[in-house]
Amino acid sequence: MIARLKGILLEINLTQVVVDVHGVGYLVSIPMSTYDRLPRAGSEVILLINTQVREDAINLYGFAVPEEKQLFEILLGATGVGPKLALSILSSLPVSSFCAAVVNRDLNVIKRISGIGPKTAERLIVELRDKIGKLAPAISSTAGKTIPDTVSAAAEDALLALEQLGFKSEKIRKALHKIVEEIPEKECSSENLIRKALQALNS
Repeated sequence: MIARLKGILLEINLTQVVVDVHGVGYLVSIPMSTYDRLPRAGSEVILLINTQVREDAINLYGFAVPEEKQLFEILLGATGVGPKLALSILSSLPVSSFCAAVVNRDLNVIKRISGIGPKTAERLIVELRDKIGKLAPAISSTAGKTIPDTVSAAAEDALLALEQLGFKSEKIRKALHKIVEEIPEKECSSENLIRKALQALNS
């Protein structure tokens, strides 16, 4: 199985690339999220690969970052989701946004993805919530407020600590989101978030 390709990017389009590895050109299907991160044609590129073997073909799917590949492989395990739909999902939403929508049961966000109707959206939420919890952000950005990386990291630490205490991820995320919106950024240390979240979760 091919798990990774490092070579020269020969051809690029929105859905596929050709990577030259020591004279062999590999045709790789990609999502838009990976396309946006590609260097110019003629440059060296590294792609994480998922290999799908069928009776009549060997298909390669490439990703720029591990989270994209992880979500793609999780999606393939869902009922009725093949590589084409999985790539469409990755092309439509950032990994963190899709995962947050699943964890928060946001049907409206998922239904906006091409190829997904209400029933498919509901099935994806049921089948994927437990599987993609670790890929979802502890808190997500809201309109009008961007969450700084330092705050996101502190929230992730707080989420892990609170999960170990036995609290459910969904309740922790809601509590952390509310806390981060209410307090100044300088007060968003992991210790302070844990303390305030405990107060909220135990109230």
